[in-house]
Amino acid sequence: MKQADLQPEFIIWTGYKGISFTDCKTHVPKEELSTDVVINAIANMTHTIRQFFPQLPVYPALGNHNYWPQDQLPTSANAIYDAVAKLWSPWLNPEAVATLQKGGFYSLVIKPGLRLVSLNTNLYYSPNQVTVNMTDPAGQFQWLQGTLELSRQKMEMVSIFCLILQGILILERTQSYNEQLVKIFRNYSDVVQGQFYGHTHRDSIMFCASSKCGCSIASLLIISLSLFFPPKDIWQFYLNLTEANLEQRSKWKLEYIMTEAFDIDDIQPHSLHELALRFDYNLNLTCEGSCKTIQVCALHFLDQETYSETLHSS
Repeated sequence: MKQADLQPEFIIWTGYKGISFTDCKTHVPKEELSTDVVINAIANMTHTIRQFFPQLPVYPALGNHNYWPQDQLPTSANAIYDAVAKLWSPWLNPEAVATLQKGGFYSLVIKPGLRLVSLNTNLYYSPNQVTVNMTDPAGQFQWLQGTLELSRQKMEMVSIFCLILQGILILERTQSYNEQLVKIFRNYSDVVQGQFYGHTHRDSIMFCASSKCGCSIASLLIISLSLFFPPKDIWQFYLNLTEANLEQRSKWKLEYIMTEAFDIDDIQPHSLHELALRFDYNLNLTCEGSCKTIQVCALHFLDQETYSETLHSS
């Protein structure tokens, strides 16, 4: 990516740092996994990024594979939260390091008028047995509302980033937590300008309306994409692993530029909302009938009530 010469202002790193799992089958044998192995993997990735981008600020978020046992991220300080707080401290301020160490989340102002918020949404991941039946794991909901309220008072714009996103199609997130997040983002629709996620292994956009009617788009959710910031366009790159292994070097290639590929002026919420409305009529023939209805409704409605009502009426 360094060879692409994009000259970004900073990097957002949305989880998955060195060890990955697929359908409970690890790329590293389970008997070889431990807290130390996970910490070493995170450390290796952190040092590699710092080696190639020594002057560039990087803002990471924890992923569900950044803990052992997998998915079981806790609600208080532990060895892994301590380790990442130390590893990532050169990129953060002391206040951010403190909340990262305590609960795996943080916020910081990166330029006048712009705050980044890194959430630990692994706490809301349904496989996480540690947080089952908790109302507010690690107090993150209360912290998030307090942070957004402070930003409102200071007239800051906020961008949210983390691994596991909100929305109805993300079945792995506990519904009650999803509803709470959607409610918070609606209440602070004048503050939250965008949300950036990973986890799904696909490119997606969704919209968080400022009310249940869906008549005003509050913020945009962008999933698994590479972007400039402030977000004026999206440039998606890919790496051919077969080619990289054969040649023993990585060569990232540009797959598409969002505005060019979809014939839109910019990636502001209103522009992408108009694009999503076009999807209502132009989805590929492999997704018709109920498949099409489910996908389109999920783009526009993130809470269970409005999604179900819209799906039923369709």
